[in-house]
Amino acid sequence: MKSAVPLSLSFCPARLDAIQSASGLILALFMWLHMLFVSSILLGKDAFWTVARFFEGYFILGRPLPLLVSLIVAAILALVVLHAVLALRKFPADWHQYRTFWRHAHRFPHSDTRLWLLQVITGFALFFLAPAHLYQMMAHPELIGPYASADRVWSGHFWPLYLLLLFAVELHGGVGLYRLALKWGWFMGKDPARSRRRMKRGKWLLTGLFIGVGLLALGAYIWIGLQHADRVGERYTPAWALTGAAAAPAQPTPTGAVEAPPQPAPTGAVEAPAQPTPTGLVEAPPQPAPTASGAARPAAQSNPGPASTTHPAAEARP
Repeated sequence: MKSAVPLSLSFCPARLDAIQSASGLILALFMWLHMLFVSSILLGKDAFWTVARFFEGYFILGRPLPLLVSLIVAAILALVVLHAVLALRKFPADWHQYRTFWRHAHRFPHSDTRLWLLQVITGFALFFLAPAHLYQMMAHPELIGPYASADRVWSGHFWPLYLLLLFAVELHGGVGLYRLALKWGWFMGKDPARSRRRMKRGKWLLTGLFIGVGLLALGAYIWIGLQHADRVGERYTPAWALTGAAAAPAQPTPTGAVEAPPQPAPTGAVEAPAQPTPTGLVEAPPQPAPTASGAARPAAQSNPGPASTTHPAAEARP
C-alpha cells in the first residue's frame, strides 16, 4: 500500500551540518594557535617581533610583505561568515521557540543544555566582536608588532574589545569542540558516560588555560602601551638588529676581498722630508718683468754656456 504522503529524502541538511562542523573545527584550532602566537609577547618583544615578521614572509622573502597577513585574515573572515550563516539555522527563530527552550531547560536541567545556551550567547556576541578585530588586522597588517600592537591596545582603546573577545571566543570554541566530539562520536571509548565526563573536564581545563594565558598577554600589551604612550607610532627594532648595526663588518670589495684597514705608522718613525730635485737645486724664483727701457734679459738666459756657481738659479732653467 502506497503512502498518502510522498516521502522525499534530502541529504542537504546533513551536508550543511558537515560543513558547519568542519568550519568550526578549523576556526577552533586556529583560535588556539592564534592565542599561542599572540602570547609570544610574554617571552619578550623580540619573540613577538619574530613571529609577526614570520607571517609576513620576512625570513623567506628577505623583506616583510604585509599583504600575506591580509590574505590570511581575509580567508579566516570568510570562514567565520560561512560558519555563522550555517549556525543561524539552529538558532531559535522567534519568541515561541525561545520559550519552548527555556521550559525544556528548566524541566530537564542537564549541563549540556546549559552549554548549548552558552554557545548561542557567545556566538551572538562574536557576530559583532570578531569582524571588528579581523577588519582591523586585514586593513592594517603592517601595524602588528610589540609597539604597534601595544599602542593599538592601550592608546587606541581596543583593550575592552579584546577583553570581551577573549572570553567569548574561548568559551564558544571550547564548547563547540566538546559538542563536536559528542556529535560525531570522537573519543567516546567503551563507556560513553565516563568519556563524556572526561571530555567535559578537559574542555574546562583547556578553556581556563587559554583564558589565563590570554589575560596575561593582554596585560603585557597594556603595560607596554602605557610605557610607550608618549611615543605612539614608533616602530620596534629588535635588539639583535641594533647590535648588528653597531658592529657591522667591513664591506667586501667587488672581488670579494675585505678591504684592509689603514695600517699605523711604525713606532718611532718620523715623517720623511721632502725629496730634492734631481739636480739637488731648488726651483728658481720668478724673474722680474723687463724695464720700460727695453733692458736686456738677465745674463742667465742670454748665456747658454755652462752654469756659473755664482748664479744657482740658472741651473733650474732648461
